[in-house]
Amino acid sequence: MTDRVAMISLHTSPLDQPGTGDAGGMNVYVIELAKRIAARGIGVDIFTRATASRLAPLVEVGENILVRHVSAGPFEGLSKSELPGQLCTFAREVLRAEAAHDAGHYSAVHSHYWLSGQVGALARDRWGVPLIHSMHTMAKVKNDALAEGDSPEPAARVLGEEQVVAAADALIANTDLEAKQLINLYDADPSRVEVVHPGVDLDVFRPSPQADARRRLGLAADAHVLLFAGRIQPLKAPDVLLRAVAVLLARDPQLRSRLVVPVVGGPSGSGLEHPTALADLARDLGIADVVRFVPPVSQSVLAEWCAAATLVAVPSYNESFGLVAVEAQATGTPVVAAAVGGLTTVVRDGYSGLLVDTHEPGDWASTIKRILDDEALRARLADGALLQAREFSWERTAECTLAVYAQAAEMMRREAGVG
Repeated sequence: MTDRVAMISLHTSPLDQPGTGDAGGMNVYVIELAKRIAARGIGVDIFTRATASRLAPLVEVGENILVRHVSAGPFEGLSKSELPGQLCTFAREVLRAEAAHDAGHYSAVHSHYWLSGQVGALARDRWGVPLIHSMHTMAKVKNDALAEGDSPEPAARVLGEEQVVAAADALIANTDLEAKQLINLYDADPSRVEVVHPGVDLDVFRPSPQADARRRLGLAADAHVLLFAGRIQPLKAPDVLLRAVAVLLARDPQLRSRLVVPVVGGPSGSGLEHPTALADLARDLGIADVVRFVPPVSQSVLAEWCAAATLVAVPSYNESFGLVAVEAQATGTPVVAAAVGGLTTVVRDGYSGLLVDTHEPGDWASTIKRILDDEALRARLADGALLQAREFSWERTAECTLAVYAQAAEMMRREAGVG
């Protein structure tokens, strides 16, 4: 339906390594969606802020996909909280890029996160094309489920999100719950909200013999491997897993000889203020000997870690979706997740994993122990995890997203009295 789409991902580049800084599930979402849209013959330009002088203005990352690095503010040392001050400069450069082409070069704008939505709203009005927006996270939701020690999102972000919701021709929600939150918390027009689940790359995240994966990663074949993968920040709550491990070992000291707790990722968000906080906590809890810190890894190596794990823990205080939970399930590994946000959609309790209603370490320890002690339960959850992951594919995400683009364009034409 469209020939070329402008995607805006201002605060983080799809080329950045997920798992540290501001790079995470949204980075994976943008690039994987772009790949599937481009595979259908539709060009995608992804606008993102340049964070280093060495970055080329244009990077071709695949057939029909261009990443455009936009100069807006200093390359380094600019925090996410300071980015609103660069919105005008970023928007000007986006408009200049389009002005170098004939009118109608882009047929839709798809913005990701509220900062990008502010720029997308301006581009929509200038280009006369529909704005489709994906929130990814919402300030009001985050502030309602604030992790201990985390900072609340500022009022300026809340206002900015409200403005983007009002301006968008269509809002893509990851789950039914997110759709309800957009409508109830942000007064979004229900007719403009569409639910489109993100996907998982089933060619990368696929079943692999656990023993082989463990051998390649240097893990003992008989180990109990409790994996956390993601950005190290209060919102993601890796401390909950570490505290649960301390309870496990207090209850059953014999577990220590077999327990391995890999933490794959790097500091992010407010976690950057105390980058060694999690390692310090492991030491203070007396479990530093079983915790292994692993820097952020590529998707293929992350798939190895998931396949090697006994279970993957996702104890976040909030997740709009929870990509790592789907990725883990796609390798046939059960997930123990907090019963929050999109995780209640991604993980089927008792089928592909177990959901925990609290963030109390004792409750997490008990749930984890159920899986460690019950081989039949592990096998049943592993089978369910594979089946659950097949419900999510990037091809389906792209198909549904393009349908939203078409619907938004039609709505825009009707409102303009055209056609």
